[in-house]
Amino acid sequence: MKVLKSIGAVFAGLVVIFILSHATDYSLEKFGFMKLPFSDNPTWFILLVLFYRLTYSVIGCFVTAKIAPSGGNFHAMILGGIGTVLSTLGLIAMWDQEPKWYSLALIVLALPCAWVGGKLGENK
Repeated sequence: MKVLKSIGAVFAGLVVIFILSHATDYSLEKFGFMKLPFSDNPTWFILLVLFYRLTYSVIGCFVTAKIAPSGGNFHAMILGGIGTVLSTLGLIAMWDQEPKWYSLALIVLALPCAWVGGKLGENK
């Protein structure tokens, strides 16, 4: 049963990140703030997108750590590893699109964000 709770905690954090990211992206696109293709946006806007995505990653890892049956930071780091893999797959799938630094930043910062969220959410 503990394994199912652990899987559920990691999945819950992933769902939080997914919903927050996609809801924000959708809203920004719908109201005309975010241009497609993504590279048509100014650098400051892409940095803003990077900031909220990383913030949502910390929040998702916080949720994972909070509801994990034990070892909250460990579970958050598992979610960070999943984020690293998914971001790497995203970079590969969109290799022909700019800016590459955005995708690389998501890859490099996934584990540090997981660590911060995990530490904040750990039950002491």
